[in-house]
Amino acid sequence: MEATEKTTELQTESAACSRASVAVLVPCYNEALTIGKVVDDFRRVLPDAAIYVYDNRSTDDTAAIARDHGAQVRFECRPGKGNVVRSMVREIDADCYLMVDGDDTYPAEAAPSLLAPLVSDQADMVVGDRLSNGSYTSENDRAFHGFGNNLVRVLIRLIYGFEFNDVMTGYRAFNKVFAKTMPVLSPGFEIETELSIHAVDKRWRIVEVPIDYRDRPEGSESKLSTFSDGLKVLGTIASLFKDYKPMALFSWLAFIFVAFGLIVGVPVIGEYYATGQVDRFPSALLAVALVFTGLLSLASGLILDTVVKGNRKDYELQVIEAYERYNL
Repeated sequence: MEATEKTTELQTESAACSRASVAVLVPCYNEALTIGKVVDDFRRVLPDAAIYVYDNRSTDDTAAIARDHGAQVRFECRPGKGNVVRSMVREIDADCYLMVDGDDTYPAEAAPSLLAPLVSDQADMVVGDRLSNGSYTSENDRAFHGFGNNLVRVLIRLIYGFEFNDVMTGYRAFNKVFAKTMPVLSPGFEIETELSIHAVDKRWRIVEVPIDYRDRPEGSESKLSTFSDGLKVLGTIASLFKDYKPMALFSWLAFIFVAFGLIVGVPVIGEYYATGQVDRFPSALLAVALVFTGLLSLASGLILDTVVKGNRKDYELQVIEAYERYNL
């Protein structure tokens, strides 16, 4: 009975998706082992979708295999997944975009479930959640990947107040306006973090859909460097925190500087009231400099916060113009 209901639900979702134009975007670098199956699976599940494979300077037969299996192949010469995504959203027009890695770790069968909230206008970005059902933990044996994902989730929750189940997933769907107004700044694997923070900061509607993750087949290697790419992701979070929430960042900096200034300066003030003299003149200068730097940080935060609010207003107007332009 449950299998019948699930089949009916999938058929309903597929029918709804077929009414909207869908572009399946597959960024690839040396995925000759898996790309043929990925293209075949998505052609079977989404027969009306256009499948685009973007080859990012592969040195194997990724492009030729993808073309032989019916995908439209394009090339991005700048290395890095972020650069590929930037070209994808600029060059491809569709009502809905489905982004998936070419390593055959994400099931094509989940595609209708990811697209359904977009088609029904319940979401602007849909995230394929690998973590909540435990499939990523059971399948992925690469050290620290799960820890890194959880660390990024915690930081986003603390900074932005939104809790993702899975931030680093490469299986996502988004609508046309989200795609066309999204400023892609990250050049590499930080793109997933940037997409997530952008969606939260600009108050886009986000839906997470649990998916069954499977590990790479034997012979296929991950292009993600746990430590170097992890540091880039943390750097992206810090940079976007500065860009999106400068008042919060510079308020904390101001608090730290003023606190250290008081720690250094209070004994000097106490000494002055007790003796009428300031013997520790360097400490007094350091205390004044620290407090002054704190106040300067607070002023910088106030100024940048005003700039960010103005940029937000401009962005909202751009979104309205995009809806009008695309007759949505």
